[in-house]
Amino acid sequence: MGNNVLKAEKLFGLLGHPVGHSMSPAMHNDQFEKQGLPYFYHAFDVDPRDLKEAVEGMRALGISGFNVTVPHKVEIMSYLDEIDEEAQIIGAVNTVVNKKGRWIGYNTDGKGYVQSLLTKTGKGLHDYNILVIGAGGASRAVVTSLYKYGVQSLAITNRTISKAENIRKNLGHEIEILEKEKAEIKTGEYDLIINTTSMGMSPHVNTIPWKTDVLKQGCLCSDLIYNPLKTTWLKEAEGQGADTLNGVGMFVGQGAVAFELWTGIWPDIERMSEVVLEQLRRK
Repeated sequence: MGNNVLKAEKLFGLLGHPVGHSMSPAMHNDQFEKQGLPYFYHAFDVDPRDLKEAVEGMRALGISGFNVTVPHKVEIMSYLDEIDEEAQIIGAVNTVVNKKGRWIGYNTDGKGYVQSLLTKTGKGLHDYNILVIGAGGASRAVVTSLYKYGVQSLAITNRTISKAENIRKNLGHEIEILEKEKAEIKTGEYDLIINTTSMGMSPHVNTIPWKTDVLKQGCLCSDLIYNPLKTTWLKEAEGQGADTLNGVGMFVGQGAVAFELWTGIWPDIERMSEVVLEQLRRK
């Protein structure tokens, strides 16, 4: 960890397995320095079998807060004192705040994603008709935050319909659940199409989650993937005149919301993005 951690007044971290690839330490430590905060962020590689002991150790050390990534986002909830309402609905925690010795769990993935959308569009999303592809953990976070934000219409399509139904069950029946064939027919009606699946992620870069030949004019196609930075799907969508957003926005957004929960300061998102992009170029 070096000399910086010895000078730190507060210590923050990341619990995951593995964590060697994580860009969070570089992103947060750069922001702590920019904001003039004597804090330090370190990634801790924690085997799932050791999670309880790791949390107890962090509690004993008085760690000020930490992020949680795979495979611990659900299991961590068992060891917290309180869980934010949105995190309860999503069923996963990715950020923990130490409030006077009590661990409070949040999920900043969805809020971070909505923030990245607002930054991209430069306007509100209340009149948007939105299609979400996939019904895994990322979809649950995105759909929950978009639903709570309030949009014109929200639909989920997934190979296994029951998984999509489970997301709707915790929110509201206004959310439409569509089989792929029915959703494809309505493609031209959507202002925003979001891919929350791994389709198109390296090394399977040639697979695409959705057709692009009948997109609505001005449609925004958003992919949560950032490896590659521009998926084949986003390239095809751009070729059809669509606007696009890659997964860096969500990653930076969730980090920014976590940073604010820990410090009370909204960070420099542009600088955080630059740090992440630089990390990605090195990989």
